[in-house]
Amino acid sequence: MIQETAVLDLFRSTGAYLQGHFRLTSGLHSPEYLQCALVLQHPEHAARLGQELAGAVQGAAPEKIDVVASPALGGVIVGHEVARTLQARFIFTERDTAGGMTLRRGFRVNPGESAVVIEDVITTGGSTREVVDLLRAQGAVVRAAGSIIDRSGGAADAGAPRVALATLRVETWPPEFCPLCAQGLPVTKPGSRPA
Repeated sequence: MIQETAVLDLFRSTGAYLQGHFRLTSGLHSPEYLQCALVLQHPEHAARLGQELAGAVQGAAPEKIDVVASPALGGVIVGHEVARTLQARFIFTERDTAGGMTLRRGFRVNPGESAVVIEDVITTGGSTREVVDLLRAQGAVVRAAGSIIDRSGGAADAGAPRVALATLRVETWPPEFCPLCAQGLPVTKPGSRPA
């Protein structure tokens, strides 16, 4: 399995490990941001990380996996690579107008199908947990959840056993307690979804 330091070095070498003042999808503020798209834009990195994450998932869930699901947009590339390695079908969820996760584009899961949920980065585990809940509501058996990076230090609750290629404990604050806001530093929102 790939070393955690090698994963973080890959993020640094591609400019994907950012320092500054960021508003995360969760609404929390942080001095660090991991922009997985900058790593995954390179097919060779996406393939390698997907293979490594598939191996980690198989360690947590050795059963045959029928379907890999990812929340769009962040988990789509790595989820597809994990599915390729596991020789499983790949689907992704999208947010509906009310803000909840849903399956569109004709995607579905069948009752009893064995599934894993794959994300690029987990901070609170909220998006992953929404996908886990959606799949279970449709009758799938969710075996595990995986991500390239776990920003929670292992504390996030994704609603299923979790694996990650690298685990960090990145400081976060609610906006009203953010020391960077108190210093008057401008905040940026680099992710794909408004906070």
